[in-house]
Amino acid sequence: MAQLNRQIVLDRLPQGALRPDHFRQVEAARPRPGNGQVLVRTLYMSLDAANRAWMQGATYRSALKGGDVMAGAALAEVVESNTHRLAVGDLVFADTGWQEYAALSADGLTKLPRIEPLTNLVSVYGVAGLTAYFGLLVCGEPRAGETVVVSAAAGSVGSIAGQIAKIKGCRAVGVAGGSEKGRWLVEELGFDVAVDYKAADFKKQLRDACPEGIDVYFDNVGGDVLEACLFAMNPFGRIACCGAVSQYDGDAPRAGPRGIPGLVVTRRLALRGFVVMDFEGQREKAIEDLQSWVQSGQLKVHEDVIEGLENLPSALVGLLNGANRGKRMVKVQL
Repeated sequence: MAQLNRQIVLDRLPQGALRPDHFRQVEAARPRPGNGQVLVRTLYMSLDAANRAWMQGATYRSALKGGDVMAGAALAEVVESNTHRLAVGDLVFADTGWQEYAALSADGLTKLPRIEPLTNLVSVYGVAGLTAYFGLLVCGEPRAGETVVVSAAAGSVGSIAGQIAKIKGCRAVGVAGGSEKGRWLVEELGFDVAVDYKAADFKKQLRDACPEGIDVYFDNVGGDVLEACLFAMNPFGRIACCGAVSQYDGDAPRAGPRGIPGLVVTRRLALRGFVVMDFEGQREKAIEDLQSWVQSGQLKVHEDVIEGLENLPSALVGLLNGANRGKRMVKVQL
């Protein structure tokens, strides 16, 4: 009898907000690796707001359609190898999809060090940490003494970006939903102040938090928060455009920021969009810095680990609704 492979399929594309019932669990035969391939067993599946964006059309990857195994990247372990490049027991971070096993070409896969806890390879030393590092330091170019504002600051990328801003001698302002997350940012992660985007007086809070304006804005959400920060930017300010989670989960993008052309010109702003793959050649130095900051206690790692492949749909919906603090992931193999 063939060994089975549990999978989560995107049953149908959502019309409106994503719900767990847009997915279904199926079983298929466990794949067999071909020549030059490896069979990997998924350990921890990364959850990101971008998972939802892939349902809206092609981005830096192909669009998803109904019936597809849900796309996603995971920390995985090689269990069979038909290549000299990787051996049984090696760890990789790969686009496995939401399933227990995947047969993948060894080309493009990089062996990862076995760092404990393994979850750190998904969070601070994975896409979240690297995105925060490159987005802030390369795209934002913060200088000591400047004011850095980070949206979705309690999330996986934002929580790290704000801490890096503090490490670099900046004043860090976190935008998050609710007073509880705001207290966590200030009291646990060391942000200077937090602003509640859900509050009726959000724009006033932002003005009060940035009395001398914003020098660098790390944007994870787009929409109204981006608009509010644009109008508070100082001349020659820099905006690192990382994501637009406010635009992902619905029928159509909500109203975007107004006044961009005039503001960008008159204040000489620099807006730079990026994806973490742009900086692959600088990965080694980034991880070296991140490890140094973690070991010294300057950078705190917060992870939100949920157990069970079957809980992936509800875990993603929760992330889109702001239920997580730090990096959310699902432990697939219990």
